[in-house]
Amino acid sequence: MPKTLAQWLDHLETLHPVGIELGLDRVSQVADRMGLLQRPIAKRVISVAGTNGKGSTLAIIDSVARAHGLRVGTYTSPHLLRYNERVQLDGGMASDEQLVAGFEAVEQARLVAPAVSLTYFEAGTLCALWCLCQQPLDLAVLEVGLGGRLDAVNIVDADVAIVTTIAQDHAGFLGTDIAQIGREKAGIFRSQRPAVLGSRDLPESVADIADALSAPVYQLGRHFEHTVDPASACWRWQGHTAAGDALTLDALPDPGLPIDNAATALQALVLAGVVLEAYPTQTALTNLVVPGRMQWHGQWCLDVGHNPHAADYLARHLPPVAAGATQWGLIGMLSDKDADGVIAALSSRIDDWVCVSLDGERGREATELAERIAAQGGRVHHCAASPMAGVEWLATRLGPEDRVLATGSFFTVAALSAQPLPQA
Repeated sequence: MPKTLAQWLDHLETLHPVGIELGLDRVSQVADRMGLLQRPIAKRVISVAGTNGKGSTLAIIDSVARAHGLRVGTYTSPHLLRYNERVQLDGGMASDEQLVAGFEAVEQARLVAPAVSLTYFEAGTLCALWCLCQQPLDLAVLEVGLGGRLDAVNIVDADVAIVTTIAQDHAGFLGTDIAQIGREKAGIFRSQRPAVLGSRDLPESVADIADALSAPVYQLGRHFEHTVDPASACWRWQGHTAAGDALTLDALPDPGLPIDNAATALQALVLAGVVLEAYPTQTALTNLVVPGRMQWHGQWCLDVGHNPHAADYLARHLPPVAAGATQWGLIGMLSDKDADGVIAALSSRIDDWVCVSLDGERGREATELAERIAAQGGRVHHCAASPMAGVEWLATRLGPEDRVLATGSFFTVAALSAQPLPQA
């Protein structure tokens, strides 16, 4: 077997003929051999699905729960810099040794006759679940990958299931029918267990699936709510327990992430049995940092948004630059993403663009992005062969009041997160 984590990750790339294959049969078979389906991975499990907002909702749940003294494990994907980021145990990344032991357990079970072929994501999910099972966790929080119903994470029966938002993404796998996408995401709901809907604007298909399962629905704007105080920039959360009792938390700080997601996280925690208190909740929200989500490094804002819905949020929340300064946009995207929609959402906020190419078979050339921006009336100043080449070009042109939004892909943001960014 491979010995190091790097060797294991290389090995995973060879296990399956295609990178993505939705379905639970193969992953369930291996999970059963590993004993993962015969024991709970934590006292309570929350699963988070949706087109956008999964990562930030999960991060808020994790931070608030740990501030209340709970031991929490999380599984997310993809990662920015290190694979270890995907599995967090009580606030810290899983070690190489823990992940290697997990992959060894997966491989041993996979190779039992008849051997089972697993995708990279499926093997990683089983490894993560194995690592979580080794810890005495009060709460496990699982981010669903692509879709929901047929995603590998859905082999776990969550005590509380969240759908954050529904929008078009991964059209090659999920299609373009919003109602059908909603049904796929809602596939993580379980019979008579709470379903938390983190948006006021979801297709009816999501609630229909919950109703069919007799899963109690808690929807933003109906069963829980948030109210922002413009004078203090703080907000109030109002929600309900599973028994129907009303709850309120006041003077909550802005976490620098969508308040819809923060409100959704709090409602899910209450339904998972956490008794929320004001001070630890305020502390958790104050100290929260989610890499790659509206993350500021001096003049640079890094955000992994890669579809129109995420780009629209960015456009509405990007602070204005000073008079006479330039708001730059450094963008690199994959070829299977809706570049036109992302560009349209950001066009009113970006003065000048720098387009960068991304490597790999899914990578998109900078020149193609530039053509799409120009077609919408945008001004492209430079096309670079890589994200860091774009940074180097901008380094000598940034004014002291200029700002840069770097966005379009995890790959774009990961490249920029790996080293210090130049400041004027």
